[in-house]
Amino acid sequence: MFDWRLRRKLRVGGKKKKKEKPEIMELQIPNHFQCPITMELMKDPVTLSSGITYDRESIETWLNAGNFTCPVTNQVLRNFDQIPNHTLRKMIQDWCVENRLHGVERIPTPRVPVTSGEVSEILFDLKFSVKNLDQSGVLESLNVINKWGFESERNKLCIVSNDASEVLAEAFYVFSKNPETFERFSQVLMELLSALNWMLPLEDDKPLKFLASEASLRCLLWFINNNQDISVKQTAISVMKEIKSFEEQDLQVLIDSGVVETLMKFIEDQISRTITKASLMVIFAMVSAPNEKINIKSSFAEKGLVSLLLNLIIDSEKSICEKGLAVLDRICESKEGREEACENALTVPVLVKKILRVSEMATQFSVSVIWKLSKFDQKNEGKILFEALQVGVFQKLVLLLQCGCEDSTKEKATQLLKLMNPYRAGLECTESEDFKNLKRSF
Repeated sequence: MFDWRLRRKLRVGGKKKKKEKPEIMELQIPNHFQCPITMELMKDPVTLSSGITYDRESIETWLNAGNFTCPVTNQVLRNFDQIPNHTLRKMIQDWCVENRLHGVERIPTPRVPVTSGEVSEILFDLKFSVKNLDQSGVLESLNVINKWGFESERNKLCIVSNDASEVLAEAFYVFSKNPETFERFSQVLMELLSALNWMLPLEDDKPLKFLASEASLRCLLWFINNNQDISVKQTAISVMKEIKSFEEQDLQVLIDSGVVETLMKFIEDQISRTITKASLMVIFAMVSAPNEKINIKSSFAEKGLVSLLLNLIIDSEKSICEKGLAVLDRICESKEGREEACENALTVPVLVKKILRVSEMATQFSVSVIWKLSKFDQKNEGKILFEALQVGVFQKLVLLLQCGCEDSTKEKATQLLKLMNPYRAGLECTESEDFKNLKRSF
């Protein structure tokens, strides 16, 4: 029998010694390589009129915020020229190479940012090509614009600020004038849409006027209805959703093209989140358009949009839920829309469930729809109010008024509470989970 000391010695000796970790030296970046704003290694050093060098991205953020002074010296800048400091950039690159064993990667040589003059010149060439219906010339100009745009965010801002979206929208309109040439011009039309797509959102009204024209709408619908490529459909409908309002003649074009069925199919199939959101936004613009001859809301209701929306918003993300409720609120302004909503067993439970659950906007639309169904649909004789009480709407509305909401929502909630009083008699039921994350207004 081994002595216990010997056994302990063997046991200790049998253990493997842990390898000592090599000491990691903390690498110090030279002060003159650091941007004075972020104190990080500069990737594209540029010098201002004050003589101080900054990283281009940092100083552009500073200047775009409305500052007119040098951050270090605090002196007013004579101009906003940013002169590339090639010598310092080369020194930084050499330092990165020397310290690559410490995990430092060499910064790539930055591309020279595009200037407003260069953008104006290429847009002039594009206009000339469009005037002559020169497809190859347009495609060549678009390749340059796309190349610049994808190089940096600064280039994108420069291109957009020089009214490129208006030029591209007008070009799309010109090539869309004749439906018989859609196939022949399909490549250039698609490239124009793709370039417009990365310039979204279109905040200026000028490009929207060209896109909202009958010719452009017909072409957009042609891409949506006749192309099998999902990415093409997505690009076309993403551009189309930028049109916030439609004229009466535009609505007729949309209806005749069968876009109602197409958009509803997109929502039902949920091909992608982008297409679903864009479809809801296009429908919202359509049902919000003022018109006397075309009852577009009734058309959507009769084709089953109410049921489609209810199934969509049951378990959808916040953005889609808000857009779906917004469309439902517009549809319920029509008699046909309210009738469809009242006949659907999901309507009241889904709407009440969304109050105080998703967002302030979703709550506003949910209350508005319940109010419209209760106020203007006398045929149901209190059916909607009775169902709403059964799923706990009374306490939710009371809590909504206590927490605070918009005046229009407050007025509708107050009216609903008054209308529900005769039906209360022990029908309220509420899930405490609905209120656990609720914020007080005081």
